[in-house]
Formats: sequence, C-alpha cells, structure tokens
Amino acid sequence: MELEQQAKAFGARGVNVAAVTYDAPAVLRHFATRRTITYPLLSDEGSKVIRAYGILNEAIAKDAAIYGVPHPVTYMLDARGKVKSEYVAKDYRERFTAANILVREFPAAESEGRAAGQEIRARHLTLRSWASNASLHPGSRVSLYLDIVLPPKMHVYAPGVTGYKPVEWKLREGPWRPQTAEYPATRTLHLKAIGEKVPVFEKSVRVRRDVVVGQTRDLKAQLEEKTFTIEGTFKYQACDDKVCYTPEELPLKWTLPLTPLDSQRVPVELRPKTMQ
Repeated sequence: MELEQQAKAFGARGVNVAAVTYDAPAVLRHFATRRTITYPLLSDEGSKVIRAYGILNEAIAKDAAIYGVPHPVTYMLDARGKVKSEYVAKDYRERFTAANILVREFPAAESEGRAAGQEIRARHLTLRSWASNASLHPGSRVSLYLDIVLPPKMHVYAPGVTGYKPVEWKLREGPWRPQTAEYPATRTLHLKAIGEKVPVFEKSVRVRRDVVVGQTRDLKAQLEEKTFTIEGTFKYQACDDKVCYTPEELPLKWTLPLTPLDSQRVPVELRPKTMQ
C-alpha cells in the first residue's frame, strides 16, 4: 500500500504512522499479514473514536453492513497529540495520498516523491513540472507542481491582473477532476510610466494543483496500460523593465504508473454476520 511505502519517509522526520478503522482486530491482522503492513492498524469496533472525531459517515443507513465507517481523513498530530492539520476527502472512494501529504507537510521531501517530471527551457523562463506521487491508484488525489524560474529583471503577470496577459495553467479533459491551482503571494509592480500597479511573479515561483484520479470504472484503458497520463498547457507573457515579449504556450505532461485497488475480501469466517 502507498502508506506503507511512505511510512519510513514520515518516520525519518519524526512522524509515526498509524491507521484507525472500524474493522475487528482479526480482520486487520489478516490484512496486515497479507499486505505486509508494518505500521500499526488500530481497531475501533463500535466506531467510538470515529464518533469522537466527528467523522462518522452519517449517509450510511444504520442497518447497513458497513455502518460505522468514517469519512476518509488523515490527521497530522503534534508532539502533544493536538491536530495541527487535516486532510479530508468528501467522497469515501477518494484519498489524499501519503506522498501528497508528505510533500505538503515537508516541502524538502519533494526529491523523494518527484515523478513524471519534465524541464522546459523556454525563451524567457525555465519551467519544471513534477508530481508528488511516484504511482497512483483509482481515487488518488495527487499534487501536480510547476516550478517557474525567471531570470533577473524578468516578470510574468499573476492571475487576476487587468489589462495584461496573466499566467494560465490549463489541463485537458480526461478521467480526472482538477482542482483550482494554488499560487504563491505576488509582488506589486509599479509601472511608473503609466501610473499603474499590477501583481506579478518574479525570480522563482512554485504553483500547486491537485488532481483527483477517476474511479476504476472510468479507467479501463489506463489500467490495461498500467499508466495514467495528464496533459495540459502553461501560458504566459514575460516582460522585463522595457519590453513585453510575445505570449508563449508550453505543453505539460505527467505520466505515472497506475495500479488497481486491492479488492480482495477477507475470508468469510472473519466477516461480520451482516456481510456473510
């Protein structure tokens, strides 16, 4: 599992990993043995802890076999056990991946998860693209990154600027759901000659954009090929102190290994009577 793959990376940063589910200890023991899970799997039969955190999935009928399951949430706790950040998925079939969370919490970890990257040396900037994950599953939430490096005295316009061409990151349609791109803080540039102030990016800029991978039923071709490719474009107009150059459009592409979800059920004798 992906969390097992990242557990050592979290441990190296002083973070211990554990998972809590509503499953019985015997079920978790069987799963841990079958998948060689080394981090703790904690049983919350009756969903007492799940209820205490307010994450019980109330959309599930009380007489349903899976009643008691939580919404998928990952918590980061500090040394005192206080929640310092949380990653909540609205759909139980979707997950923030451990690699995604690792890079968000520890930006220096990017070299461990960097995948599917490319570098484009354009006329007025260098663009590097990479992904938080080295591989994906259906329902994964992966972070895509653009690192934009501008030479001295060069700038590009930020989204929201009026009267100028801002940077624009587009993704093609496909079996994924793109989220809104997250840009860093801008610098206000004073154009003295025309008396205007505009938001710009200079020097080095990192942009993050999450993408939620489609479900198994949407990924037949990709699962057969065992790869998942996301394509898009990055548009910009670079300017220096004197000249605004011709707008450019650069191609973007991320290709990652795609593996199916583990759908193997526990043995009949370990299932709750309502599920047998």
